[in-house]
Amino acid sequence: MTASGGRGAASRGGLIRPPEAPAHRWPLRVYFEDTDAGGMAYHANYLRWAERARTESLRAMGLPHQMLMQDHNSILVVRRIEVEYWRPARLDDAVVVETRVIAVRGVTILLDQRVVPEVAGAGAEPLAALRVDLACIDRDGLRPKRIPEPWRSALEARAAGAGAGEGPIV
Repeated sequence: MTASGGRGAASRGGLIRPPEAPAHRWPLRVYFEDTDAGGMAYHANYLRWAERARTESLRAMGLPHQMLMQDHNSILVVRRIEVEYWRPARLDDAVVVETRVIAVRGVTILLDQRVVPEVAGAGAEPLAALRVDLACIDRDGLRPKRIPEPWRSALEARAAGAGAGEGPIV
């Protein structure tokens, strides 16, 4: 649900978007430790799941964080994150976090992430949708830094629709 309690605004152009770009899919199961007293996934856990899915998406593209740190003295940090919740994931649910690269700019990467039921078909309404703006920064000075190659070209290719969301595309 949106902050106002309804679904309308989000489904009319908010965070939900059609799955045009290829998505990396990262499956998980909702464990007891992920839930609140009502047996529903605690809201902050969606952020944790999204972080893990982003990391695995980059790794699947052949772009592990360690390479960015060691070879380019850079790190990716969350600059902004926006989350909308529609339905709760519940204890024992099998869900998938889909990660799509939307845009690559000078120092930023815009991602669309959705938590969907594992059994849902393409275009199913997500349980939650996240819009994540990552920034590349210098590891020492913590200043914005242009996204280095091969990261830039791989991410731009993914944003343009190259690859099926699995495996390296570089």
